Amino acid sequence: MLAGWPLQRLAEQTIVVPVDGSDPEAVLPEVAAGAGGVILFGSSAPADLAAELQALTAAAPQGLAPFVMTDEEGGAVQRMANLAGALPSARDMAATMTPAQIQQLAASAALRMRAAGVTMDLAPVLDLDGGDGPNNADPDGTRSFSIDPSIATPDALAFAAGLMQGGVIPVVKHFPGLGQASGNTDVTPATTLPWNQLQSRGLLPFAAAVQDALPAVMVANASVPGLTDQPASISSAAIAGVLRQQLGFTGLVMTDSLSATALAKIGYDVTHAVVAALTAGADLTLFSADAQHVQSETAASAAAIVSAAETGQLSRSRLVDAVVHILAAKHVDPCAAA
Repeated sequence: MLAGWPLQRLAEQTIVVPVDGSDPEAVLPEVAAGAGGVILFGSSAPADLAAELQALTAAAPQGLAPFVMTDEEGGAVQRMANLAGALPSARDMAATMTPAQIQQLAASAALRMRAAGVTMDLAPVLDLDGGDGPNNADPDGTRSFSIDPSIATPDALAFAAGLMQGGVIPVVKHFPGLGQASGNTDVTPATTLPWNQLQSRGLLPFAAAVQDALPAVMVANASVPGLTDQPASISSAAIAGVLRQQLGFTGLVMTDSLSATALAKIGYDVTHAVVAALTAGADLTLFSADAQHVQSETAASAAAIVSAAETGQLSRSRLVDAVVHILAAKHVDPCAAA
């Protein structure tokens, strides 16, 4: 049903554009060009965020609004606590609340997020970690509900259920399990625990999330010893092999930020990483950039996707498949979108 879409339109839909939450209309040209998503950064949001986002998403072509997403995990990672309400860290939630209470708290926050125009939350963290992060050595730390999968799994899934109850799409992360990684991929190449260990522990919350039919998964930028020597976000072994085939996930697959140092240090700029991620099986690609470079980075990424599809490096069918998953997560009928 998407056969009539030009490559440019397909490519734009797979890109998430970064913007400071204080000025979301700065990426209006990218949304008007068909960007699939917008991610809000910053530490607070303007009081009139809902009106600003309404004006922004109204610019989307054919009425196909982008996802509007942010990182509202609680604790050290909150972008709009002034609107959504302060949330304790995942670790504190696990220590002081039942899953039912966690779900209720997340639902309340989600209702406020949705009222402000945010439709997707890059949370919860499903990683198993007991470290003192988040910091440059430990990307998770208190962002993890627990190092024990029997605690982390029900608590994280309760948080995700609360988000959905409040009308916000949860994105569980960081597949296949970033807990106890060798470093923070934002600042250095890193590895997860070995694959034989992940399968018996770190992968368990993600398998449970798939069983619960959660709608979206974010893939980590760490490599997985014993599975892939590439970052998981650009690895077909991780995405197509494990997530899609082994676990049977049929929802939306999103990358972590492809501008991370873990990718840059091994020779991938954003444009090459975007193509590699889509080829490996990802559907939606993320990156970060200074405000003055967002427009050029977005245009270059879309051009790289189109070029890869024209040359056969990225098959058109894989690109269409990515957009099918994106539209399904948006609850948009491909026939109507076409």
